[in-house]
Amino acid sequence: MPKVSLAELPTLVGQELGVSDWFSVDQARIDAFAEVTEDRQWIHIDQTRAAAEIGGTIAHGFLTLSLMSAMTSQILDVQGVSRAINYGFEKIRFLSPVPAGARIRLREKLMSAEPRAGGLALTRECTVEIEGAERPALIAVWIGVLYG
Repeated sequence: MPKVSLAELPTLVGQELGVSDWFSVDQARIDAFAEVTEDRQWIHIDQTRAAAEIGGTIAHGFLTLSLMSAMTSQILDVQGVSRAINYGFEKIRFLSPVPAGARIRLREKLMSAEPRAGGLALTRECTVEIEGAERPALIAVWIGVLYG
């Protein structure tokens, strides 16, 4: 994983930052997410019904979105950061369902790096890809603030 300093980040605007490893989205992960969030819709947890009606269970869109935190930590090692916070999203679009058993990964491009009260606000174009699929699971414009 490439290492950069906080001060170097503005020089990477417009560039792809990298791609994470593949993450497995198996039924156990989907079931655990359903329990934690209390989102137990049948398309996620009823394997028999989902197999009959839609070809199998699918991951929650918010599960896919939440895995971006783990995936982004594999893309770039920013040196000199004391803490990082989520600031929000400009855009999130869920384009394709993630079938149980699929693998996903995150691809990021740095859109901007702006000074922000003791830190640097990064706006990243994020694409979560599904292994073997033409269309991504989601695209998002994600803003985070890194503090030195």
